[in-house]
Amino acid sequence: MTKTVTLTFDGRPLTASAGQSVGAALTDAGARSWRTTRHAGRPRGLFCGIGVCFDCLITVDGLPDQRACLVPVRDGMVLRSDSDE
Repeated sequence: MTKTVTLTFDGRPLTASAGQSVGAALTDAGARSWRTTRHAGRPRGLFCGIGVCFDCLITVDGLPDQRACLVPVRDGMVLRSDSDE
């Protein structure tokens, strides 16, 4: 049986399976984008899924510019999009 962890995304509680990446957990929760491009404001989220493209950048526990596809979820993690910046 897979262990479940609880995290928050922009203040909303989510559950994820231990071992998932942040990007996979957000995608499973229905989030398709969590940042926008600087100039055009185009939505970005999980794209390559292997840490090459940097489209999935997110703030994790107060640390900005973390690649969601590479960071594993952990219980109590706080994720923040750039939607309020």
